[in-house]
Amino acid sequence: MLENRIRREALKNKIISAEEAAMLIKDGMTIATSGFTPSGYPKAVPLALAKRGENGEEIGVTVIAGASVGDELDGALTRSGVMKRRFPYQTNKDSRNAINNGALMYQDMHLSHVPQFIDYGFFGKIDVAIVEALAITEEGGIIPTTSVGIAPHAIKNAEKVIIEINTSQPIELEGVHDIYIPNRPPHRKPIPIIHPGDRIGTPYIPCDPEKIVAIVVTDITDKVRPLGAIDEDSKKISGHIIEFLEHEVKMGRLPKNLLPLQSGVGSVANAVLGGLVESKFENLTCYTEVIQDSMFDLIDAGKVTVASGTSFTPSEEGLKRLLNNMEHYAKHCVLRPMEISNNPEVARRLGVIAMNTAIEVDIYGHVNSTNIMGSRLMNGIGGSGDFTRNAYLSIFTTVSTAKNGDISSIVPKASHIDHTEHDVCVIVTEQGLADLRGTSPRERARKIIQNCAHPDYKDMLMDYLERAENGKFKHEPHLIGESLSWHERFLETGSMKIK
Repeated sequence: MLENRIRREALKNKIISAEEAAMLIKDGMTIATSGFTPSGYPKAVPLALAKRGENGEEIGVTVIAGASVGDELDGALTRSGVMKRRFPYQTNKDSRNAINNGALMYQDMHLSHVPQFIDYGFFGKIDVAIVEALAITEEGGIIPTTSVGIAPHAIKNAEKVIIEINTSQPIELEGVHDIYIPNRPPHRKPIPIIHPGDRIGTPYIPCDPEKIVAIVVTDITDKVRPLGAIDEDSKKISGHIIEFLEHEVKMGRLPKNLLPLQSGVGSVANAVLGGLVESKFENLTCYTEVIQDSMFDLIDAGKVTVASGTSFTPSEEGLKRLLNNMEHYAKHCVLRPMEISNNPEVARRLGVIAMNTAIEVDIYGHVNSTNIMGSRLMNGIGGSGDFTRNAYLSIFTTVSTAKNGDISSIVPKASHIDHTEHDVCVIVTEQGLADLRGTSPRERARKIIQNCAHPDYKDMLMDYLERAENGKFKHEPHLIGESLSWHERFLETGSMKIK
């Protein structure tokens, strides 16, 4: 088994236990890891490192990952108190709680910025890279597993590299990756991607074998997240988007096979893409960050010819489907470093149609995608900003209410803003779609209220807008003392409704 996994003979004497490898990590170190939402992340070594903290050892580290990773990394290191600082995106319950109660220092970042921060030295020295691998080539190249993320930059910049060879990952993954690392300015060249399926790099991550200090063999599987069922609200949202895209084709603003699609992570995003299976669109391409279950549906239906991303991010059932049919899906998929998958210049040039999820949207089109009630972090901005500002069309989706109708997702003023009105083209809820292109703020407000707000909140939102318009300044009017009162009312009464 290992003959095909560790192909450089001299590296076999680097095989040690996870516990021995974890001892190479010292207090105060900065660790960069593979992994992305949560696929292809190291598991055995982080669990062994967490044990040291659980046993009372005083040790604290900074962790940089591509995006969210599994509980064996984020959860275990948080609960043990070993992880003191985390970049740039997470979805783990324990990590989220630690961030919100101040026990874990965290910076939310655009994902395309993270590899550059590593490469430019903005995070300081990277002491150790811990990377899950499918295999190591004869030259010492590292073949990733179900994600790429920041692994190439972690390996390039780390003083020491620990490799987890994961035998649960199918060898058929080999060849799906395309590793390309741009030079630093002023020597950077244009990224030569003209079509989402273009391959411009190598199928492995280059690595100086002398940097590899440990190889740990494990078979711990990715702990992927479940995806919610495609419910009626999601179907309606998807239907509104498909109708809108059909109209754009009719108006000559999109080709018949659209432009490359990008879709964020999660159940609503998965459902929106899933709706395209029954649409009339064919020969679709995707240039995105995560490849979820609905992408497999589109490939199987012959709708998608190529899907480029940085991670396979399926549900548990989707993961089984992927692993059982890897050779089939590998023909249609490319996994790239997230500096390339999320690259704003490439997204702009390809004309990506970006579809991402909002927590709340205000009447002028500002989007909050990270902080509930303004200060309680949920997950992070992820790659939504990378695509939104640079998209041919930027679309945000949300269900119009939350908490059984006690919260309106359309509010007078967003309690936190990740994407400004200047970056958002279209807002969609199950109620309808608001095309905001070429509109003034007050025109946007009426479109969003009329088309996207839940009926229980339309009159309240319109009342706020009309009273705000009576003020001195007319361009984007607000009642400053009242603009966040909806959120305050929920904190006080448990509902945004006036009772």
